[in-house]
Amino acid sequence: MKEQLVPDELWERMAPLLPRRRPHRKGGRPWADDRAAPRGILFVLKTGIAWRDLPAEVFGVSGVTCWRRLEQWTRIGVFRRLQEQLLDELGMKGRIDWSRAAFDSGSVRAKKGGPETGKNPTDRGKKGSKHHVLTDRKGSPLAVLLSAANVHDKKRALPLVDAVPPVHTGRRGRPRKRPKKAHAGKGYDFKDIRQGLRARHITPRIARRGIESSERLGRHRWVVERTLAWLHSFKRLRVREERRADLHLALLQLGCSIVLLRRVGRRL
Repeated sequence: MKEQLVPDELWERMAPLLPRRRPHRKGGRPWADDRAAPRGILFVLKTGIAWRDLPAEVFGVSGVTCWRRLEQWTRIGVFRRLQEQLLDELGMKGRIDWSRAAFDSGSVRAKKGGPETGKNPTDRGKKGSKHHVLTDRKGSPLAVLLSAANVHDKKRALPLVDAVPPVHTGRRGRPRKRPKKAHAGKGYDFKDIRQGLRARHITPRIARRGIESSERLGRHRWVVERTLAWLHSFKRLRVREERRADLHLALLQLGCSIVLLRRVGRRL
């Protein structure tokens, strides 16, 4: 079970991003195995159990230690860089389709509150957060953002596009970070969003309220809805338990990395 939680393919990419251990001159408590902490973090991500309930006798590390490693690695950007590295690998193999992109959001309940939470209008005003996701044509998550549940999607649309990291394509020239077209539902039908996309040399394909049917453009937009469903299959992302927004975003980036890792090994 332990090896399945952190497969070799994931560990080979994650290990170089982790900080090196510095031995203490005065000794002290032995440092926990570096691979044990990711096992515990992934188990919490998948099952949604509380950190204190993580069985140390099974994973060889306590839930408190796993949380501390999560906090430390989040601070230095390990999970963000892991997602960027996997995007680069897919880009170099030509497995990112820049011809179309789609963006959407999904709301989750935030029981403990914290930054980037607000009253969710779709959940009887209970505290919640939103996951904003931008994918390529095949559903690979290019960028993710976190906001309060009562923040309108239009306020995160352009920042989400700008959050796409430069991705190498294996060809001459600069890395790429802009799709040719962007698809979105009627909730993004605003003039400033269309103008902002065009200013970034992206053709907007947004359903117009009262004019176009969402079903017509939905044939290109379903991939982002599927990716959101994949991310929310991780129980720790389905309900936000972290009060700190940066830790919840780190877990969201880790979920994206798992989705991308599945695509790295696929044949064309």
